[in-house]
Amino acid sequence: MKRKTGSFQRKLLSYFIFFTAVIFTVLWLLQTVFLQRFYNSMLIRNTQSAADKIAAACSDDDITEQIDRISRENSILIYVTDSDGAILYSADEYKKMQKIHDEHGMQKGKKNHADYRGLPDNYDAFLQTLSASDKGIAELQTDDLYVYGEYINYPDCAGKAVLYLGTTLNAVGSAAKIIRIQLIWVTGLSVVIGFILAWFLSRSFSRPIAQLTDKAHQLSENSSGIQFREGFCKELDELNETLDRTAEKLMQSREFQNEFLANVSHDLRTPLTMIKGYAEMIRDISREDEQQCASDVAVIVEEADRLTALVNEILEYSELQMTDKELVTEPVDLTGLVNTVTDSFENLYIKEGFTFARNIAEHVCIQGNASRLQRAVYNLLDNAVRHAGENHWVGIALKIEDNTALIEVADHGSGIAPDDLEHIWERYYTNRQRRGKGVSGLGLAIVKQTVTLHHGRCEAESEPGKGSTFRLIFEPKN
Repeated sequence: MKRKTGSFQRKLLSYFIFFTAVIFTVLWLLQTVFLQRFYNSMLIRNTQSAADKIAAACSDDDITEQIDRISRENSILIYVTDSDGAILYSADEYKKMQKIHDEHGMQKGKKNHADYRGLPDNYDAFLQTLSASDKGIAELQTDDLYVYGEYINYPDCAGKAVLYLGTTLNAVGSAAKIIRIQLIWVTGLSVVIGFILAWFLSRSFSRPIAQLTDKAHQLSENSSGIQFREGFCKELDELNETLDRTAEKLMQSREFQNEFLANVSHDLRTPLTMIKGYAEMIRDISREDEQQCASDVAVIVEEADRLTALVNEILEYSELQMTDKELVTEPVDLTGLVNTVTDSFENLYIKEGFTFARNIAEHVCIQGNASRLQRAVYNLLDNAVRHAGENHWVGIALKIEDNTALIEVADHGSGIAPDDLEHIWERYYTNRQRRGKGVSGLGLAIVKQTVTLHHGRCEAESEPGKGSTFRLIFEPKN
């Protein structure tokens, strides 16, 4: 059983809510559960970094000023003592250095011992840990205090001096409570606002998709009542254009199918009726008369050839009309191609008194499909032969004009009426052909489709009673 899935709008809404829930869960964990740990780890790193800075600056003249600044900026209690615990210097974030000058000439910047804060209770334990350390570094940590120290070279100490840094941990307890209360309000408001935004966004996203879905459903119904508002996003606009092209091709396919059935049924009926009628005549009447039988068989063969040509033209045009692929092209020698087709017609019709006047330029080459182009030239010459007139003259020319290759086929026939001239390239336009000389009305339509696939164009000129000229114009190969 196929599992049913939810609508796009519902899924988008649920994913947005899930995303919001994940974001706020992470935010709650970081701001409440892990805030204290993160705060403590930052204090420890800052304390260790401060010790490294002091150790590196011990040779500077302003070392005491740097110790005071580091103490204030990082909220760290700092002591510098000798190995026996005598205070050489101390600083904290509250007590600034007092500059004193007395009558005995004490150095500027020195502190009286009375100004130093007493050593902390854990100093002895810290000093023992430092003395026992192989690296000359000591760390002590309790729930509320972190102590870090190391041996340094201090200017006022003959031997190694001891650097002691202490900072208070877990100082964000009250702040965490405030943040937690604030997060409750922020979370509540954000969830409500997020749900409303998610609902509107899901509707905005789902509406064009629903329109495209309805539009796709109606393709088979030959309906175009669904209007799609473009501009929401590029991908949906491209999908809408694809559906429009598909609908247009389906419409063309339906029109082609209707025309095909209407015209082909008429064109097929006549030769089939003739073949059947003459076959029955041979069976019932002329089978004993050898001469009449041969005449009837000739009619059957002629109608069979006509039927074959009709079917071939229909299949060829259908293939050209329905393909969506680009032609496989190669350099084509138009000069040789036009001469070859003309030779074929000349050999076939010279006994009937036809004259084929040639004016074919040398070395004309374009990019195209040789078999398709050969068929197009063949159809033009066939059309000219059918309507050549009493003098049986057909002109074929190939030349270069304005950097384009131009094929011209002319005749001295009865010409084409101005009302018909603009329709001659249309499929099944058979007014001219059905006056006794055409096959299916697809010959010139095949020519037009072939030239279009080669990115060329077709032109025709005609004057009733004087003949017609057909032109195929192509861009030459550079």
